[in-house]
Amino acid sequence: MSFPLSTPSAVPAGTLTTGPQPTLSTADGLVLRPWEDEDAPAVLAAYRDPEIRRWHTRRPASEEQVRQWFAHFRRAWRQATGASWAVTRDSDVVGRIVLGGFNLDDGEAGCAYWVVPAARGTGVASGALRALSAWALGEGRLHRLWLDHSTGNVASCRVAVKAGYRLEGTKRSAAVHDDGRHDMHLHARVRGDG
Repeated sequence: MSFPLSTPSAVPAGTLTTGPQPTLSTADGLVLRPWEDEDAPAVLAAYRDPEIRRWHTRRPASEEQVRQWFAHFRRAWRQATGASWAVTRDSDVVGRIVLGGFNLDDGEAGCAYWVVPAARGTGVASGALRALSAWALGEGRLHRLWLDHSTGNVASCRVAVKAGYRLEGTKRSAAVHDDGRHDMHLHARVRGDG
């Protein structure tokens, strides 16, 4: 049962996903685009990387499973519950970035990302996160974006800070990884942050 809000929804139903999922570009040549079935081999290969596996516990077992994820991502966009983009450079998949956990009543969503080994340290993750944030807090009409990462994931912390996400605190023992429970840093960016 859903109870009515006493305030208007921050993002009225239907406004975020009125059209197709957007393709976003950065000044340094990154393109964030919806996933295509032909990207399945690249995604499966990315999830074989030990660092991606270390921080992401949901992992595809086959290209068919990846294509099922892509179908799920397309449904999530249509239902305004989430969105996932391929991050590409020169048409090659170099990463993934996600908006999920939409709360349109409060105008917030969570972000997550990974980058393939060959593209690490080149600004791909922070560039993609900045581009996604600019769209989500602008045209997307969201008010607050957040992300969390293991306190042991120093690279992800650098990405968040570089993209303008302020550290808000530590969520103790908040996530399970392959090696056990991890404390998680919580970062956020709100509309109007410099």
